[in-house]
Amino acid sequence: MIPMKSDPPTRRHRAPVTLAAALGALAVLATGCASGSADPVAATLAPVPPATAELTEENVNAWLDGLVPTELARTEIPGASISVVHEGELLTARGYGYADTGVDGDEPTPVDPEETLFRVGSVSKLFTATAVMQLVERGDVDLDTDIGEYLDFDPPTNFDEPITTRHLLTHTPGFEERIEGAILTVDDDNDLARRLSVDPPEQVYPPGTVPSYSNHGNALAGLIVEQVGGVPFDDYVQDEILKPLGMDSSSFAQPLPDDLQGRLAGSYPITGGPAQPFEVVAEAPAGALTASSTDMARFMLAHMPREGEEEILEPTTLEQMHAPALEADVLGTFAEGPRMTLGFFEEDRNGHRILGHGGDTQHFHSEMQILPEERSGIFVTLNGSGNSGMASHLLRLDVVDGFFDRYFPAEDGGGEEVSVQDTAAEHAAMAAGSYMASRRMESTFLAALDLLGQTKVQDLGDGTILVTPGPATFAPTVYEEVDPWVWRQVGGHSVLTMRPDKDGQSVEAIGFESAFTLLRIDTEYQPLVALPIIIGSVLILVVTMLSWPIGALLRRRASRPGRGREGRLARVLTRVGVGSAVAALLAWVAVVMVIMEFLPVPALALRAIQALQLIGILAILPAAWSLFQDVRRRAGWKYVVGGALVLIALLGVQWFAVTFGLLFPSITY
Repeated sequence: MIPMKSDPPTRRHRAPVTLAAALGALAVLATGCASGSADPVAATLAPVPPATAELTEENVNAWLDGLVPTELARTEIPGASISVVHEGELLTARGYGYADTGVDGDEPTPVDPEETLFRVGSVSKLFTATAVMQLVERGDVDLDTDIGEYLDFDPPTNFDEPITTRHLLTHTPGFEERIEGAILTVDDDNDLARRLSVDPPEQVYPPGTVPSYSNHGNALAGLIVEQVGGVPFDDYVQDEILKPLGMDSSSFAQPLPDDLQGRLAGSYPITGGPAQPFEVVAEAPAGALTASSTDMARFMLAHMPREGEEEILEPTTLEQMHAPALEADVLGTFAEGPRMTLGFFEEDRNGHRILGHGGDTQHFHSEMQILPEERSGIFVTLNGSGNSGMASHLLRLDVVDGFFDRYFPAEDGGGEEVSVQDTAAEHAAMAAGSYMASRRMESTFLAALDLLGQTKVQDLGDGTILVTPGPATFAPTVYEEVDPWVWRQVGGHSVLTMRPDKDGQSVEAIGFESAFTLLRIDTEYQPLVALPIIIGSVLILVVTMLSWPIGALLRRRASRPGRGREGRLARVLTRVGVGSAVAALLAWVAVVMVIMEFLPVPALALRAIQALQLIGILAILPAAWSLFQDVRRRAGWKYVVGGALVLIALLGVQWFAVTFGLLFPSITY
């Protein structure tokens, strides 16, 4: 869901707004550099799980009561609601902190796990996937048929292979990321079909080949439900999933129905901060659900074997939905590691297969994980982002990871044994290099953000690699190869898979967390290439602008003549272009900052910035002519060197603007 506010790309989710938050953090904080100061050794050491605790209501309550209140106070997150299921029933549901902090003058209201409602972000995608599988079960939808058969418009494609519903549910339709209009107000028009059919994101990867988390793709799956089911998406889910499961405290409606509005928790940046407005998720199937934690327990139970209970999917359909959905024929060596099922993220922890999904809006953050075979699961939701960019993410993972380490540790009570592969040294050398996320804006002016937050892979020379930052740990992390092309965090649980290029000479991509990929970057995207060019060019132009009035003043005081009228027009046009180029770049920075706040940027403003950028590029011609004239008439080395530097700087700005799409005809972002 993109620029920019809290939360870097994390595991098992991405709400309609999460990538925005992630890239914002990268743009402002240069996360890749910041994390480089972390201790790589610390990032590889995981605590040894305790002996298995008894999974009872009393034990879980005592553990949660000892952990969550302290963590809420430390992170300044107002409230949390948690539900745990086991053996086909709700084991416990707990509320902590405040649904309403009272900061706006009302009485503080504590979180009630049955009454308090939270926005669950991208956990909503599991409901969309479940709805699709109901249509598959009825024979109304085929997972491997072109989605154009089910929609009343033809989704634009750039490859011969059709996009299928399977691709949508596995985050492999190949779409780039888009930010514009991801979050709306309650007064904005929010027609799902119009949102998805008018100016959709570009398809930048062949379908099925590059896992790249896509809110647009999941929303298309929701639109298939709407158009095949014959009713609005939220009505379908209400009638076919929520009502049968008794989830009467849940809704996809935006705004909420009158009987639920007063139960929604306030959303806060931090405890003590003001409550934020209701967030309308534009691509509703991807992240619009509101629910209580006890309702989410009912949904978890619906994805586990339960005799005699209400079923929203047949057991064989559940089995199909929970199985890995793509094979090696399209994924290549990525299929050797965790994969997407039809909606769920797959993870192996302590020898147990876990299915789950996380979700984020701007201020609500959630995580749901289940072990279908053990008929157990946990759901955690928060109504604040906390006092650091990672606070909400780390808190909810402390809870869910602690749950599995406490109640489902490895059989021997320790870490999982691994056998380092003979190919490790060779594959480590092939992997060394720089990578960027596949979930990116390739055809928009935000493509320049690819320069920030890149991932470095270093061959440590002993068959291990150092990944900075680790895509699941957000700190420098050491990995060892445990199967050919499969790498596990030393002392931890994070898993990477690698895919070699066609020639087998290097690694072309690294997969992680089922739906995310790192791609080896081209030279122009190297920060060591692009950043020095643009920074150096801007510095030259700024110094040049400052030198003009200073130089004029010094000549006036010394009564020295200037260069005369000859070539004056070229010099004036050059100065106009230099000023325009600097103004355009400063304006782009301001635009990104506005987008970080999910505020709209007027199209006229973007066109005006592009006009300034174009004037700067056109100034290359008078700058070159002025330099030629200075050389021809031997104006002096200062003028020649200064003119040459200005010309080089304008060329550098032009290269950057063209390479990173600042002059793309489309101003969609």
